[in-house]
Amino acid sequence: MAEQQINKQPVAQAEAPERERAVLVAVVRDGQDPRQAAEYLDELEFLAETADIVCVRRFTQRLAQPSARIYVGPGKLEEIAAWCGDNAIDVVIFDDELSPSQTRNIERAMPCRILDRTRLILDIFMRRAQTAYAKAQVQLANYEYMLPRLAGMWTHLERQRGGTGTRGGAGEREIETDRRIVRGRIAKLKEELQKIDRQMAVQRSNRGSLVRVALVGYTNVGKSTLMNLIAKSEVFAENKLFATLDTTVRKVVFDNLPFLLSDTVGFIRKLPTQLIESFKSTLDEVREADLLLHVVDISHPQFEEQIGVVRQTLADIGAGDKPVFLVFNKIDAYTCVEKEEDDLTPPTRENITLDELKGSWIARANTPCIFISARERTNIDKLREDLYGMVREIHAGRYPFNNFLY
Repeated sequence: MAEQQINKQPVAQAEAPERERAVLVAVVRDGQDPRQAAEYLDELEFLAETADIVCVRRFTQRLAQPSARIYVGPGKLEEIAAWCGDNAIDVVIFDDELSPSQTRNIERAMPCRILDRTRLILDIFMRRAQTAYAKAQVQLANYEYMLPRLAGMWTHLERQRGGTGTRGGAGEREIETDRRIVRGRIAKLKEELQKIDRQMAVQRSNRGSLVRVALVGYTNVGKSTLMNLIAKSEVFAENKLFATLDTTVRKVVFDNLPFLLSDTVGFIRKLPTQLIESFKSTLDEVREADLLLHVVDISHPQFEEQIGVVRQTLADIGAGDKPVFLVFNKIDAYTCVEKEEDDLTPPTRENITLDELKGSWIARANTPCIFISARERTNIDKLREDLYGMVREIHAGRYPFNNFLY
């Protein structure tokens, strides 16, 4: 019997969807360093990359303040619109939050859709949210952002007369219906979050009087990687912004001394106020912590500004008075540009060596700090020793006559 030969056809692989193409737009304020503006746009581009958008060009304009009507000048707006139309651009991303009137005015001039910084961050949070709690928090922030920006003045409901007779006012318009629906969803989400907040408050109260340590810092500085090293856990870590949205709490034991370590959502410049309010319960882990491990990416050119952003955000949420231990991470990625011998200009930030930087920070009063590399596991043992000493001091103050642990 002849063997039947089966011709195996190659399986057609699904093509990856084409990424959206975008241009970035920013206003450089008077007195602002152009390099700082470029670094802000670098961060905006990183945000776009996290949202799977590829940036093809940047537009900047120096103004005293962004235009209250169209953000940039009329000529610049025409230039951006013409370039986007000629180059098949899908989206224009602005490096500030646009007001509802700015959004409407710019949309009339643009041949493509527009995003502002807040909308882009909300979209990333929508993608990153995994648990029902995180999704509810992000949805609430999204609806609160949308409410003043609802568009559409349709009047097809005007036939619904407001009076009982033949005479009556115009009926409810579409925009009013949309606003009522959104307000209803906001109220429902707030009720759901209040229930979850009470449940999480009970969970926190059941943890007893263990010392609580919280990891805080700018987004993408290595908090989750450090969490995995200290707690020997498997928290998701990725080289993208806002990889962690849900707070993760792990019990850690150093030489018979137990404490709780929590990994929280990262902060960022111009973090939308809607998100801060929606993530109130998540940030309660920071407010109730006994010690904050402030992780800093020392390889970032603007790490000192990032420290200021985190400190300001901590103050905004009522955690500005917590004891802080600065952990300078990514020393393996730190670079220094040596000056030429005949260069008489004063040294800049990029000309400072790592040893000089260490000396300047260690010499500062009331600033306990350590320099590590979580990826290369450099100085991790010293971090454990320092953290043990701080937790032990807090524990001894809470239980002065309990010496059996150490």
